[in-house]
Amino acid sequence: MTNGYFSISDLAREFTITTRAIRFYEDEGLIAPKRDGQKRLYTQRDRVRLMLILRGRRLGFSLKEIAEIIDLYDREPGEQGQLKLFLGKIEERRQLLIQQQDDIKQTLIELDQVEANAKLRLGELQKKQ
Repeated sequence: MTNGYFSISDLAREFTITTRAIRFYEDEGLIAPKRDGQKRLYTQRDRVRLMLILRGRRLGFSLKEIAEIIDLYDREPGEQGQLKLFLGKIEERRQLLIQQQDDIKQTLIELDQVEANAKLRLGELQKKQ
């Protein structure tokens, strides 16, 4: 960090991501560094936004959802509205994951059944030889 600003390399190193990923988030309008010629200068606000973007991605949120949540902080109703939206998104994500978990469990049961039937049939065929 220099003069209150972070370089793209500083942020890439801190969050163990590529500079290309940071530029992608910039291209998507999620962060907006200042410029000094060709050099990007990231503020503490950009750093926090990047941290929230990465957390949102780990939780499975889309970039559109992340942008919607982050951008609410700067608009009315501010942080309270942001947190309410975030809690709603968390519940939606949780329900989706629970449904996916149920689907996976059902698929595993079906795979067990198909596998058992295939092994049984293979055993029958091998006995006939």
